[in-house]
Amino acid sequence: MTAPDPAPQATRPVLPVRPELAGEVPYGAPQLDVPVLLNVNENPYAPSPEVVADIAAAVAEAATGLNRYPDREFLALRADLADYLAVESGVRLEPEQVWAANGSNEVMLHLLQAFGGPGRTAVSFAPTYSMYPEYARDTHTRWVAGRRTEQFDVDPAEARTLVAREAPSVVLLTSPNNPTGTALDLATVREVLDAAAEVPGGCVVVVDEAYAEFRREGVDSALTLLAEHPHLAVSRTMSKAFGLAGARVGYLAASRELVDALRVVRLPYHLSAVTQATARAALRHAPELMAQVGSLRAERDGLVATLRGRGLRVAESDANFVLFQVHGDRHEIWQGLLDRGVLIREVGPEGWLRVSVGTPEETAALTAALWEVLGT
Repeated sequence: MTAPDPAPQATRPVLPVRPELAGEVPYGAPQLDVPVLLNVNENPYAPSPEVVADIAAAVAEAATGLNRYPDREFLALRADLADYLAVESGVRLEPEQVWAANGSNEVMLHLLQAFGGPGRTAVSFAPTYSMYPEYARDTHTRWVAGRRTEQFDVDPAEARTLVAREAPSVVLLTSPNNPTGTALDLATVREVLDAAAEVPGGCVVVVDEAYAEFRREGVDSALTLLAEHPHLAVSRTMSKAFGLAGARVGYLAASRELVDALRVVRLPYHLSAVTQATARAALRHAPELMAQVGSLRAERDGLVATLRGRGLRVAESDANFVLFQVHGDRHEIWQGLLDRGVLIREVGPEGWLRVSVGTPEETAALTAALWEVLGT
């Protein structure tokens, strides 16, 4: 009796993947089931029962019409967002000056689709959000990163030089910056806007304010510059301050002309009826949700003081996270915290770690584990 032929080995399909994507892996932070999750800058507070009930009712109403496509212009949501920004920043916008998408990630992709592309350049200042070069890659936009200072600021003179040399079509500024938490002063933003205005063919300046609600008193939003700078766009998100990371709602404020350019590249009906209903319901509870933001600011400032009190260098933060410097192997320290049930983020310059602001109980667990790992 002869042995059966061995099963044929499965062959990997030959796929025409774009060369610049070969070997790339999807973006994403570790998603692990541990007691203390402080690695992706989420709001630690779940929506209240009142907010949940309002969202559930709004979604139920939207569900009765799910056989129809959603409102592709979603002007009601854009009007609600404009009303919120008028209270939050003191800047009154028309609904047509607001745009929204599935998270600020999609807003950023719309911007690079509209203003980037082959033969064009986007610039930013590292260290900064690690998705920016991926937006550039995915839209065939050349990517150039200048450097931030030792204090993680942007030097206005160096910024002007970079913009003049590279002649970009898009400049990405992050304020507060991720992963450092650093906010830019408006004088620096104005310098970049002035430099961008001199670029032949035009240049859009995007100020990513995903964490703006957590900024300290006296730190102004770039929204206050919109009226005088039609090539400025300011992006926000409902993932952080509103605690709606699972809903995926990001938005942007800009001139009507800039927003209209984004309407050209968006996919048809990109914002579902359920998403629109969820966001509008949450916006009705903005005062309650902003009260939580105040407690998170206080928790952040207390954590900064605690870390500095143990001799650690900590970056100034206007966000809902803190970047701190450690001595020794940062991966071993990260692993030591994970072994004790605390997950933070190994990101940023070498020798630094980032931790999201959590509840007081989570902060206590973090610091207890950290002192144990550091042996202090």
